[in-house]
Amino acid sequence: MLNSRASAFKFKEGQIYLAKSKEPLPIRWSRQLPTGCTPSTIMVKLDPSGRWFVSLKINDPIDHKLKPLDKKVGIDLGISSLFTTSDGVKVSNPRHFNKVYKKLRLAQKSLSRKTKGSKNTEKARVKVAKIQAKIADCRRDHTHKLTTQLIRENQTIVVEDLAVKNMVKNHPYGLARAISDTNWGELVQQLTYKAEWYGRELIKIDRWFPSSKRCSNCGYIADKMPLNIREWDCPKCNSHHDRDLNASINILAAGLAVSVCGATVRPEGSKSLKAGAKKQKPKS
Repeated sequence: MLNSRASAFKFKEGQIYLAKSKEPLPIRWSRQLPTGCTPSTIMVKLDPSGRWFVSLKINDPIDHKLKPLDKKVGIDLGISSLFTTSDGVKVSNPRHFNKVYKKLRLAQKSLSRKTKGSKNTEKARVKVAKIQAKIADCRRDHTHKLTTQLIRENQTIVVEDLAVKNMVKNHPYGLARAISDTNWGELVQQLTYKAEWYGRELIKIDRWFPSSKRCSNCGYIADKMPLNIREWDCPKCNSHHDRDLNASINILAAGLAVSVCGATVRPEGSKSLKAGAKKQKPKS
């Protein structure tokens, strides 16, 4: 990876020339630079699959803020459904890893049988890296499309501040793999910077807020709510709830409370308040 300032490259007539290079880089641009913008920094990177990427830093004078809206939405992240919104929209989980799992497993098995340091080992390694790159590209592309749609359609978005890395570490391989495949961390990260770009508001509430166990109608909190329970009835007000929809409604209400009056949504006796508590329950 090469990270250089303007002294190490030249930008001329829409082409990038690296230092000591007479020919411009044969770049396939993902987007055109805004008119009048000159790059100040360049980063050239080679990924494990053998692809080169060039990133340019510019000062963009264009105001990308969107017209304000009145719509607010809460989002409950999950595995069976990628996320559920407080207005009843469920987005299915594409499970990109599962689509190429068998192909990746065979490629990894082939790599493990090669003699270390040989040319065949390098060929097998690149083959594995290309499959993994395809998975990452599909996840990133799908996440970009979803986050852009959420930002364009809503003024305020409320999500839970999940510690995805801890969740992956503290759960069995199968569940950890499913959590990784959902790309929750990237989704929240994209919402964060896109909300700033486009003039939207993103609110993150405490990860220990009992969104799934709380009745969105009367506020009753159930003692337990196993992951296999997808629908439940409130014993206090008899309201019937879809688990994910109920959670997203509670997340929106908690986020608006935080935004308006700075109220805390962390419940008393929360595991996060106890010394040494590190594990986090998985979403569903």
